[in-house]
Amino acid sequence: MFVNQRQFPFLAELRARWDAIRDECLALPLDTYQPWVQREMYGQGWSVYGLVAFGDRIEEALEACPNTASALTKVPHLTTAGFSRMAPGTHIKPHQGWVTTVYRAHLGLVVPQDCALRVGDETRQWREGETFVFDDTVTHEAWNFGTSDRVVLLFDFVRPGCEDMQQDEPPASVAGFVRRRGRRSGPDR
Repeated sequence: MFVNQRQFPFLAELRARWDAIRDECLALPLDTYQPWVQREMYGQGWSVYGLVAFGDRIEEALEACPNTASALTKVPHLTTAGFSRMAPGTHIKPHQGWVTTVYRAHLGLVVPQDCALRVGDETRQWREGETFVFDDTVTHEAWNFGTSDRVVLLFDFVRPGCEDMQQDEPPASVAGFVRRRGRRSGPDR
């Protein structure tokens, strides 16, 4: 289900800075993106550039995107963030997230025609400079049947009322993917 964004005033800051965020994203070399590990969901064409992974900042990535890094400091209880790129013809099959204590948000950066996200029974198209928030534990899928890449800033933040709850652990395949990247920073890394 999509969530009413009016309860999250910090999203206005990201929308106001979307063009600077987009410009930083587009300046990144394509070979710095990595295919998302759960290939069974999409086959090929979905890649990510991680900025924050399960609460740990990826300093090298954030330093390459100072405007994005600054904007993300406005997101309370940020757990994960990165640029998500879908190539033309990509379909991410219906799936459900595993973290019950966070909401997922997208900020549209590059949005061609014929791409959308379905969450539950509702389908929405991304728009450049616009955000939406959804519950990623509800079955959702995404597609880009356009002729160019779709790029969004994807980020998760702790749901209101869940700040003191222990965060769910990612599946082993996802956690291993993040650890293999070797770019995490944090107190025990």
